[in-house]
Amino acid sequence: MKNTLLYLVLVVFVSCKSTIPVVPAVPKTQPTAAYTQQIEYLEQENYFTATGNEPSWSLKIAEKGIQFTSLKPVFESFTAPHVTPERAMDANVKRYQIAIAAGTMTIEIFQQECENTMSGAKLPHSVKIEITKGKIDNSTVFKGCGVYITDPRLHDIWVLEKMNGENVNSTKFKGAFPNIEINTMTNRFSGFGGCNSISGGLFFENGLLRFTNTISTMMACEPQNRESEFLTSLQSTTFYSIENLRLTLKNQSGIELIFKKVD
Repeated sequence: MKNTLLYLVLVVFVSCKSTIPVVPAVPKTQPTAAYTQQIEYLEQENYFTATGNEPSWSLKIAEKGIQFTSLKPVFESFTAPHVTPERAMDANVKRYQIAIAAGTMTIEIFQQECENTMSGAKLPHSVKIEITKGKIDNSTVFKGCGVYITDPRLHDIWVLEKMNGENVNSTKFKGAFPNIEINTMTNRFSGFGGCNSISGGLFFENGLLRFTNTISTMMACEPQNRESEFLTSLQSTTFYSIENLRLTLKNQSGIELIFKKVD
């Protein structure tokens, strides 16, 4: 009898032990290129990066300086203080004229889609770098693709607090106030315009921010609702600033939107 009872206890113990769930291993994932760029912006404050091949080279532009590196002999590394770029009159091109050791470096950034010759990845800007060392006729050209790194501080949910000098209240927007959620990884935004759901894209350069290709649902709004004024102001934005948990959007005409961070 004792042997039988001991056997039953062992069977129950083994059965219970075999049902203990196995915790699956968490797969290791690599950070996306967009995430890596965001972290790089935070750490090094680079607002533009570019790369090229044959030979391999890279460019980083920050307010604190410009850095160029390559695998080409004699052109391995150049650093210089930041300069304000010139904008071409007849094309959407920014040009940096930089003095380097024993020569000059000219960086041209074109607003033209570019495909990496090795990876096939597409970036929104084509880049041409011409470095002259010594004699004027002794120059080397590097070509590749680049991207402006969207300010990661924009990545959040923002609720409208003031529009063109007036505080937002329920008489202007019944129910929820206008709000936008900005995703700096995808350069997209979505939100609520005060009556309809809205979404669209972001165009970002250093110090420049535009809300583009805005679409919205087509619900009828009350006559006193000021969604149309909000959307017009949003789409005319060209400049931004962030301070004290507030996002300020404005343009040269004086239009201004002030949002409060809520997330």
